Amino acid sequence: MPEPTGVIHDIGYQRYTGPRLGRRQVFGALYGHGLRTAFGLGRSAKAKIFPWLIVAIVVVVAAGATAVRTQIGEVVLTYAQFADAMSWLVIFFVAVVAPELVSRDLRSGVLPLYFSRPLPRSDYPLAKLAALVTALWLLLGAPQLLMFIGAAFTTGKGWRGAWDELLDLLPGLLYAGLWAVVFASIGLLVASLTGKRAFAAGGVVAVFLMTTPIVGTLQVMPSQTVNELALLGSPSTMVQAIGGWALGDLLVTENGGASYQIGGFGPLYAVAAVLLVAGAVALLLARYRKVASA
Repeated sequence: MPEPTGVIHDIGYQRYTGPRLGRRQVFGALYGHGLRTAFGLGRSAKAKIFPWLIVAIVVVVAAGATAVRTQIGEVVLTYAQFADAMSWLVIFFVAVVAPELVSRDLRSGVLPLYFSRPLPRSDYPLAKLAALVTALWLLLGAPQLLMFIGAAFTTGKGWRGAWDELLDLLPGLLYAGLWAVVFASIGLLVASLTGKRAFAAGGVVAVFLMTTPIVGTLQVMPSQTVNELALLGSPSTMVQAIGGWALGDLLVTENGGASYQIGGFGPLYAVAAVLLVAGAVALLLARYRKVASA
């Protein structure tokens, strides 16, 4: 009988004896990675081109509005109006970023690795959603802060002028948050339905842009009630209607502004937005429960 020739070599492997991180740290890691992914940080130069191009555009618009206001002494774009004006860019930002956050993982098949850890199935989509909401809020809110800094110290009214500007800024930031929550929840849900990023991006754009003709059709109907409820037909116009109802004059300047004819249906629009976001998040969670059990 031949002698065994196998040899076990000690190559230094040791049992891990350090602290084991829990659910909060795992969620935070997913959130941080998602936020970095949204702006292409830690990735190739190609991945940074689109998000930072969008950032450059919104910053240039904010700087231009601030410069014009400094020269003529009049508000040409309020903080809330800035969010409205940049909403079309937000659509394309979501269309590119949402598939990067979720579609890539679906296609590469790494989700079983995530769920093999003590990670609740809901934490993965919620972390990705929180990252996308934060990215969108920063995209719309950071330029508003730039506008505030430029306006607060050029009004010539001292601290009183800065305080008045702050009171105008805060509703604008809240309005930016509304855009972020609505667009992120819908966009991430659509992107989670496919592992192909091109299809996901097209689906996101279709949901936001192809619903706009519905609004136009309803607004030409002979019924005034239908006209006032027409803006419910699209997520974008729904958010704008809520902004017009809740913020009022902050969306209208002396040079003119958007006008939203929704009658007394403002509270209904707010409830509809809450239900839309809640429904999108519920479907997103259900989607990942299905993925985890597959």
